[in-house]
Amino acid sequence: MAQTQQLSPSQQKTNNSNNPLTFRPLGNRVLVRRLAAEEKKGGIILPDAAKKKQEQAEIIAAGAGVKDKSGQLIPLSVKVGDVVLMEKYSGQEITLNDQEYVIVRADDLIAIIEK
Repeated sequence: MAQTQQLSPSQQKTNNSNNPLTFRPLGNRVLVRRLAAEEKKGGIILPDAAKKKQEQAEIIAAGAGVKDKSGQLIPLSVKVGDVVLMEKYSGQEITLNDQEYVIVRADDLIAIIEK
């Protein structure tokens, strides 16, 4: 079963019937939000152009998974709320309700970061 994330009240966008908009990635894709990058290195504040893209992200929504050759669904190994390490330049950047997100394939995720 696919996991979807209903956007919080500060992130909600309503349609004409005043129902909150939800986002559900398809297949083996996940919607992630990059975690804030450190802006200060050794007492020097870095300008935006000098910051490297953050590789850690939080899973906001996840697809159901992919089907194998026999038609069996192989679920994703990540779930909503997981913090993951992802490929630096992978995915498609999108904006939903004035928030920046990235849609990536589960194959582009490197690891789950456990605390």
